[in-house]
Amino acid sequence: MSIFEVTGGKKLSGEIIPQGAKNEALQIISAVLLTKEEVVIKNIPDIIDVNLLIELLKEMSVKVNRIDRHTCHFKADDVDVDYLSSESFHKKSGKLRGSVMLAGPLLARFKKAYLPKPGGDKIGRRKLDTHIIGFEKLGAIYTYNEPSNCFQLEASELKGTFMLLDEPSVTGTANILMAAVLANGTTTIYNAACEPYIQQLCKMLIRMGAKIEGTGSNMLIINGVAELQGTTHRMLPDMIEVGSFIGLAAMTQSDITIKNAGVAELGVIPDKFQQLGIKLNIKGDDIHIPSQNLYEIQTFLEGGILTIYDHPWPGLTPDLLSIILVTAIQSKGSVLIHQKMFESRLFFVDKLIEMGAQVILCDPHRAVVVGMERQKKLRGITMSSPDIRAGVALLIAALSAEGKSTIQNIEQIDRGYQFIDTRLKALGAEIERKG
Repeated sequence: MSIFEVTGGKKLSGEIIPQGAKNEALQIISAVLLTKEEVVIKNIPDIIDVNLLIELLKEMSVKVNRIDRHTCHFKADDVDVDYLSSESFHKKSGKLRGSVMLAGPLLARFKKAYLPKPGGDKIGRRKLDTHIIGFEKLGAIYTYNEPSNCFQLEASELKGTFMLLDEPSVTGTANILMAAVLANGTTTIYNAACEPYIQQLCKMLIRMGAKIEGTGSNMLIINGVAELQGTTHRMLPDMIEVGSFIGLAAMTQSDITIKNAGVAELGVIPDKFQQLGIKLNIKGDDIHIPSQNLYEIQTFLEGGILTIYDHPWPGLTPDLLSIILVTAIQSKGSVLIHQKMFESRLFFVDKLIEMGAQVILCDPHRAVVVGMERQKKLRGITMSSPDIRAGVALLIAALSAEGKSTIQNIEQIDRGYQFIDTRLKALGAEIERKG
């Protein structure tokens, strides 16, 4: 098992370019199964989760031509549908939560699919109910196969219908959307997620010949078509990386420019970091974070302590709360971090407390950060990465800390951030991968 050895306390400087969006990639790459024609995907992030999904498509006999690590040609003209019932598929797909995104396209085109119980981060309950109920409303029948720990879905025909989602699930919306584009008749998805990832998927499907209305809203209307064509698609910059780099710059008092940040698609993300007192100079599609000795957390207008919480788009993505929490450690002032969606995502704060941070974990969903105003530095410790986002939050803490830190289980970080050690070393970070 590999580790990072980090010597902190160094100011960084330079430019960094965010990778392609991980959460978009898992949907877009799954969508290549909807057509027998060639689909070209650009700006693919070279990370474990995405590479596992591509390998899974290869094993399903999808033709994959990886021009380089970030560009791939897919052609699903001879898919081995029987592979879906194999033990190999169940084992490999079960390791990757993103594999659930294959169900919608497979059900739409081949009228059967398999949904393994989710792998991925252990951050609390991540139910599949939204996916399965949506498929049922389209006409699919599901059974649970206990030996394979897998849901089997079948439909002689998918028929358009109206559905009100129980929650605006991003993956649930994407999965149902991909099933609906080839269904007979009109499907209306109300309370749909409208994140930029979903908007990107809609735009791609429309270029392929799908008929979709309401892109960017919480009501999608899909008129099913008989087949889809090939297309070329370029992924957005990863907004979670952008937020991570803003937090990194602030915590380490660094001068960093994030190039090609996809500013137009960041929503409230810049505003939330500015509420922590972090200065951002936005120039075109670049974000410059100047070195700051101190940043002061804003209060509400009546003087109350600031609360930052996650919310469905256009609210703040839950993937950035871990980063915002760690960034607040060296601020002036206090902030309540409220993680509404996942009940285990704040359980890494014990490591921050061991490093010297003033954080109070109120319950599984809430933590209060009392800023230390740089009166003292965090101290380096040995710790383990529990999930992708907490892992990077701990890495940011280690880079700002005094002395050496060891971060274990960095495979979790590699699942979401490509070559993060190499890219940070280019900014002047002292970080070594070992093992």
